[in-house]
Amino acid sequence: MTPAKPLPDAMETRQALIDACLWMNERHLNQGTSGNISARTEAGILITPSGVPYEELTPDQMVTIPFDGLPDGTGLKPSSEWQFHQGLHQARPDMPVVLHAHPPYCSILAVQRRAIPACHYMIAAFGGNNVPLADYALFGSPELCANMAEIMSDRHGCLMANHGATVLGESVAKARWRLEELETLARTYLFSSIGGTPHILSDAEIAEVLDAFQSYGPRPVGDAAV
Repeated sequence: MTPAKPLPDAMETRQALIDACLWMNERHLNQGTSGNISARTEAGILITPSGVPYEELTPDQMVTIPFDGLPDGTGLKPSSEWQFHQGLHQARPDMPVVLHAHPPYCSILAVQRRAIPACHYMIAAFGGNNVPLADYALFGSPELCANMAEIMSDRHGCLMANHGATVLGESVAKARWRLEELETLARTYLFSSIGGTPHILSDAEIAEVLDAFQSYGPRPVGDAAV
């Protein structure tokens, strides 16, 4: 995979992280301060602090942790999930943003310990033929970090057993889009199971979608995919 350019450690980036947190709660994709977001910069990984209400967050309160090793212990504590954020930034240099939340429908499937199969073609937005389920481990633990890094090696999002969901993004905006899309897929899968059995698209059909996505977006015909 091609490493992505780090985001600038600037006021704009820090405010975008705060805006994403506020947006998650406004869209009912998260509750309280249970979600967290991080962005890879040249100086390290910017991540939301632990336990600070989103409405009170200011750009200077974003915490910088190293790409490897422990936080330096100064200033506010980073999110309790900083370890799996750090692990995902190491495992996925192509994705500079990590966004974690507890969306209701995703959390229902996570509690049921069910991955999301290819019930809809938009499953391909997450990099493959399903949205996988990461094994359960205590929040903030090295075990959860290892589970997440392994399952997200070739996916842009996953459910987390008895926990919630996490997505990756090429930008903060793309991570926000994926989180809402993931919650939509979770709702679609759950509701389509009521009174019937959802038809699951084949690997070949999803491969066609993945190929089509390479040229999807607002570019003139003939331009190279980005």
